Amino acid sequence: MSGRLNNSAIPDKRLFVIEKGQKPGRTVPKDAATAEVGQHIRFDAAVLDTFDVKGCEPLHYDLLVLCAAVEFADRRWKRPLGWRRTLAVTLPVIDLKSWQKPDVLKSLHGVLNHLTGDSWQFTFVQAKNLSPIGSRQMPLDFGKTKTFAVAYSDGLDSRAVSALSGNKEQALCIRVASNRQRRKNGDSYFTRIPFKVKGYRGNESSFRSRGFQFAAVTAIAAQLSSVPRIVVPESGQGALGPVLLPLHNIYADYRNHPTFFRKMERFIKALQGYQVQFEQPRLWSTKGQTLCAFLSIAGKSEGHLTSTHSCWQTRRVVNVGGRKQCGLCAACLLRRLSMRAAGVNEEPRTYVVSDLAASDAGDALSIIPQKADRDIMVEYGSVGVRHLQHLADMSGLPDDDLRVHAWQIAAALGESYEETLKKLRTMLVTHAEEWRAFLSAQGEQSFLKSWMDGGRYGRSE
Repeated sequence: MSGRLNNSAIPDKRLFVIEKGQKPGRTVPKDAATAEVGQHIRFDAAVLDTFDVKGCEPLHYDLLVLCAAVEFADRRWKRPLGWRRTLAVTLPVIDLKSWQKPDVLKSLHGVLNHLTGDSWQFTFVQAKNLSPIGSRQMPLDFGKTKTFAVAYSDGLDSRAVSALSGNKEQALCIRVASNRQRRKNGDSYFTRIPFKVKGYRGNESSFRSRGFQFAAVTAIAAQLSSVPRIVVPESGQGALGPVLLPLHNIYADYRNHPTFFRKMERFIKALQGYQVQFEQPRLWSTKGQTLCAFLSIAGKSEGHLTSTHSCWQTRRVVNVGGRKQCGLCAACLLRRLSMRAAGVNEEPRTYVVSDLAASDAGDALSIIPQKADRDIMVEYGSVGVRHLQHLADMSGLPDDDLRVHAWQIAAALGESYEETLKKLRTMLVTHAEEWRAFLSAQGEQSFLKSWMDGGRYGRSE
């Protein structure tokens, strides 16, 4: 027997997940890709067991295999110019009956299509190996009862919002990363993602499905620890900005948008029978406001924030005089303007490109030895500057221009349109004020201002 999510579109990409040691066989088409559990999808049982004293259940393991398969397919095939792909995934599951439920299939389709902009099709088959996790390891004893879970990263929002949501004993911090991470000053406890995916060749970098992976892993840990609340740490600019202002010809990024989390809640409820709620306590605050609130907590200092990491750039680009943050990608720019809004002073050596007041971008980027890397920085930086400026410009738009977004958010939050519109505009106005103050601090001759007008150093070289 099998469970299949029907879709009328003909798939152009097919992935077959097979169990460890299994041969693809005749059922796998010649043009399909295969991913073997144990080779392309590798699990760490010790990490699974840190989630709770009960350990990871078969249905949860199935969900982790699904997350890995979705990542493999999402990154294996490059997107066409029109963005949308039709992806068909066949994978073995232990609890086939649960995956055959119509509401599970429907909600899975809904959340992944909305998140990635693709058309997903799934066929579930009965797994032969019914004990894939292996022997139990020594479980972690969390001690005191947790009241909320949070998908934890090395960023500012994670550090600040986890502290604003409760004390360390209350937070179940899930580090959704593939490698073991070292705790830093101010960190709560966290575990890490229990699998690695290899063999997809990295043809597609957008990886929108990572939001599904984050939410699913955190939901598993939340259920095993009997925690009904999952706190999403992203502040307003990061949660709403990518949907308010999607890049040209690119599907809007819903990874931290309320509409995605409502769909994710429905999927988790249908599959696991567990009612989890994704909360966004800083949705209507700028990152700067969130950092200010964090610093108002007794015992919190600037050092708890300056030890975080926000940069998107690769190690090759930022390994200049020791590993730093680039200082110019959209994430770094948002970090820098938010730190300034919160009154936090960072050391100049924090960033590769530290001098944003320079009149010539070439001078500011001269520390980077390779021209190709400088060009990458210019591309990232110019896009980031314009995004933050356009987001600030939205604060002055008439209500009609914000109506669609306000209705969409209001429906997802269960709030009135009028109140949602008011909150959205207030957040945008605050962002605009913080952005103008940040630009003013760089001076009238800053190369950032020329980028806002469309100029970019290095294009003509």
